[in-house]
Amino acid sequence: MKKVFLFVSCAALFLMSFTTSPKPTVYNMDATKSTFKWTGKKVTGSHWGYVKFSSGQLTTDGNNITGGTFTVDMTSLDIQDIKGEYAGKLLGHLKSDDFFSVEKHAASTLVIKKATVKQGTNYDIVADLTIKGITSEVTFPAIITKDATTLTAQAAFKINRTKYDIKYRSGSFFSDLGDKAISDDFEVEVNIAAIAAAPAPAAKKVTKKSNIKKKAAATSSK
Repeated sequence: MKKVFLFVSCAALFLMSFTTSPKPTVYNMDATKSTFKWTGKKVTGSHWGYVKFSSGQLTTDGNNITGGTFTVDMTSLDIQDIKGEYAGKLLGHLKSDDFFSVEKHAASTLVIKKATVKQGTNYDIVADLTIKGITSEVTFPAIITKDATTLTAQAAFKINRTKYDIKYRSGSFFSDLGDKAISDDFEVEVNIAAIAAAPAPAAKKVTKKSNIKKKAAATSSK
């Protein structure tokens, strides 16, 4: 019986020595293939446009998402639904201190704190969003698919602008706005395309034999 137990234990240890856990992988965002769309609504209508990513990456433990950081270039903010003089004025207003204070805060960031798998490629994301230097937690669903070399992610959710000191024409802070009121929430649609970072090259091991050869060569040269 003891021999059988010993054999089973040795076999288990042998198999465990060949078992490898999934390697952590970093996926770097391709900013040229990723988009960030915003939509702002008011009583009399809405406007929408894009803002560009500066950088971003998602990390995995080999299976599930473990973190991520994304930076948005607020200076790239644009408007797509209107053109001409009015578009220029509206864009200038959005970049002013009434809204995003772009001159003072040229970047916004999203840092993923927790990603929970719901089913298949569906995740619940908890993240810290920083706008105008103010950080507030956001939660939203996302669809994330990946393989060994690529990753894509899609998410659509609402952001309460008043949490970032953007209170211009907010019905939550000003009364009697009538049809001039602007919704506290603005909507975002995010599409991420990312590529797995190449693994770092393994460090070369210096064997005792190579050290002996080096010492021998150094001795013969003297």
